[in-house]
Amino acid sequence: MQVAMVGLGRMGANLVQRLVRDGHRCVVYDVNEAAVAALLGDGVVGATSLADLAAALESPRTIWLMLPAAITQAALDELVGHLSAGDVVIDGGNSYYHDDIARASALATSEIHYVDCGTSGGIWGLERGYSLMIGGEDEVVARLEPIFATIAPGPDGTVPTPGRTRSDGTAPRGYLHCGPNGAGHFVKMVHNGIEYGMMASIAEGLSILKHANVGRQSVRADAETSPLRHREYYDFDFDVAEIAEVWRHGSVVSSWLLDLTADALARSPELADYGGHVADSGEGRWTVEAAIDESVPAPVISAALWQRYDSRGGGDYAARVLSAMRAGFGGHVESHD
Repeated sequence: MQVAMVGLGRMGANLVQRLVRDGHRCVVYDVNEAAVAALLGDGVVGATSLADLAAALESPRTIWLMLPAAITQAALDELVGHLSAGDVVIDGGNSYYHDDIARASALATSEIHYVDCGTSGGIWGLERGYSLMIGGEDEVVARLEPIFATIAPGPDGTVPTPGRTRSDGTAPRGYLHCGPNGAGHFVKMVHNGIEYGMMASIAEGLSILKHANVGRQSVRADAETSPLRHREYYDFDFDVAEIAEVWRHGSVVSSWLLDLTADALARSPELADYGGHVADSGEGRWTVEAAIDESVPAPVISAALWQRYDSRGGGDYAARVLSAMRAGFGGHVESHD
């Protein structure tokens, strides 16, 4: 099939390479001309603008947007004037599913189709393939299946689920039509919320291990500091990097996230290259909002989101307020240990 890719960042460029490698033809565009030039070759044609990109495509056009959520709407607004009835726009970024529903409805008035495709795999997807969570009209998604099948991992050696009795379906190949417009990004949103919780749990556990030698440390004895009652219980000097490594082999917490953590610790046990400021691109907070709307408790994901805010200094003012209150009612002096 012929596919256009708009946005050639860390994932967009890899998607193009997977598509071309499997015989698809691509027209590519990015505001960074060097990113376009780097992909030109057999099966890949460059475009200098969205208008140029649309003109280079056969009808019905298939255009994949791989852009940050903040600029997706602007690109779509510019692009839509160059599209025709029957064309399809796929949003493979991390857009809010509310926006998907609105965009699909707006495009439908011009008989242009919209597909939201949650895409997971990060920078490793070129070789591993990408897990795809798709929302859109049945007939349109079915027509685009060769694209999804190429981008997804396919038969990747994963052990079949023992209790699975279904012999049909595409989920074992790494892609799934989850439902109508918005469904793909809703599933990806929750996927990323789960990711927040898993990452936070691994990080907190390793931090507890890192500080298990607190019994050896001298702590100032004063009225402001709760003492460590049993110092003898905290006399461990754990090699955190080796613990992460051993957990990778046969442990119930083994995972790709743990693989990445073990690799980072092996390279730098103190993680000296990282400042600890953790961004949130939106999916975690949207997951928490959905949980609130559904009256579904999600304490782990919520706490992981608050942790990310705190990592960026979001809790600093509240901490100063706490300190001020303690000083005010009890004359407590701040401890800087």
